[in-house]
Amino acid sequence: MKHEKISIKWRVFTYLLVFTGILLVVLWLIQICYLDSFYTMIKSREAEQVTSAVANILTSDEDDKDTLIHDIAAKNNMAVYVTNTDGDEICSAEYIVNSRLADMPSEQVQYYYEQAKEHGGIFKIEYEGGINPEFWSENMPEPEDVAEGDLKWEDKETMEPATEEGTENGNEAYGPGFHGFLQKRGQEHIKSVIYVKIVECDGQEEILLVNTQLTPVDATVNTLRIELIWITVIMILLSLGIAFLISRQISKSLIRINESAKALAKGDFDVRFEGKDYREVAELSDTLNATAKELGKNESLRRELIANVSHDLRTPLTMIIAYAEVMRDLPGENTPENVQVVIDEAGRLTNLVNDMLDMSKLQAGVMEKNDTVYNLTESIESVLERYNKLKEQDGYCIHFEYDGKVQVKADEYKIYQVIYNLINNAINYTGKDKTVWVRQKISGDKVRIEVTDSGDGIAKEALPYVWDRYYKVDKTHKRAVMGTGLGLSIVKNILELHHAGYGVVSEPGCGSTFWFELKIER
Repeated sequence: MKHEKISIKWRVFTYLLVFTGILLVVLWLIQICYLDSFYTMIKSREAEQVTSAVANILTSDEDDKDTLIHDIAAKNNMAVYVTNTDGDEICSAEYIVNSRLADMPSEQVQYYYEQAKEHGGIFKIEYEGGINPEFWSENMPEPEDVAEGDLKWEDKETMEPATEEGTENGNEAYGPGFHGFLQKRGQEHIKSVIYVKIVECDGQEEILLVNTQLTPVDATVNTLRIELIWITVIMILLSLGIAFLISRQISKSLIRINESAKALAKGDFDVRFEGKDYREVAELSDTLNATAKELGKNESLRRELIANVSHDLRTPLTMIIAYAEVMRDLPGENTPENVQVVIDEAGRLTNLVNDMLDMSKLQAGVMEKNDTVYNLTESIESVLERYNKLKEQDGYCIHFEYDGKVQVKADEYKIYQVIYNLINNAINYTGKDKTVWVRQKISGDKVRIEVTDSGDGIAKEALPYVWDRYYKVDKTHKRAVMGTGLGLSIVKNILELHHAGYGVVSEPGCGSTFWFELKIER
């Protein structure tokens, strides 16, 4: 059963939607779930920078330090408080509604000063509701040790001012008014941070406190949440439209290529693959166009092969049948001449079949090469002896020119076949003078064999195809030009099997020269 898969258009569409969903999830996490964490990190860093900036102002030679400090505190929406080690105020610039650093008891200022000393001159305190448990437990005196009117005591549980009634009911008056001086009532759950830094000014130590709010206000969070809901709806709608358009645009070329490929599969080799939208698609289109062109050429050659083979098989078979019937039906026609005609035509059939078998083996890569050292010159002479009868009967003239005999290491039978096919090809296409030249030239450690005819030559645009299987320059079926179009293709494959150089030189009206080179065996 055919396995159905999702199309590339809908796959891209799905990927884009998933990507949009991931972006929305990340946006929700950052804007809503982790807003407090990001806000705390950013405000803490800003408070640290403001602390350093104010400390630089305090140690500078500026005349109007208070104004500069107020500008920094207002710009960053923070509270800045500067005091000496005795708790006397030097500068106060509070620009957040829930900070009351100026109301801080001297005991707590002293505590922060000692902590900053222990931590190298700077100390950071995060708190909620104004309570500092360490300071409470370690530094505050018991209620009975505090004189009346010195400090304002508050109830430990309610953080409201202690009353006689509450004390009688068991609510012990406990600790000074931390709630009151650090944050206003009703804002107990807002987190804040204080940076305490000891600054050396004119030989005196000053205590710098910078206070900022760490918890975003609820109104801001609600506004962001409503805004994010609208953004989510808009992004989902936009992503649906954009994903559909992008997926269709990306898949459009591939869909066209697929349709063309289906036409190619049905045998339409004239189909064109049009896809230039992207580099990879353009390269695929060019490759498929080249493939279609090659398949079309092979199909054309295949048809020519069928026509050639059909003609070349039919002619000798017709001759064989005709002469056999004559010898059967007519007395006295069983002559050696008639028998020889049957033998010759059967030989033609054998050569045709052998060529096709050899081509199949060479193309499949199963033909083996049996190298031996032999005399190449004598092998050429033996090939030429096969054409003696042709020279006597039809007037062909084959010249063999060589400087000396040479030996090579190769498969003698296959190289013999190469030379035979080249000479046979030259005889088939030589000119009216019926002359063929075979030349053996020695150059260094190589011997070059050239076979030249005096025919019409080959057009420049046809030269690359003469080595292709089934290709015939002369498409007409003539008895004088026998062959299946496999001869030169067999030559090419045998020479490549021997890693030998080969080629053809030809011009229209000047004949053709086919050549190959082998290494000389000294």
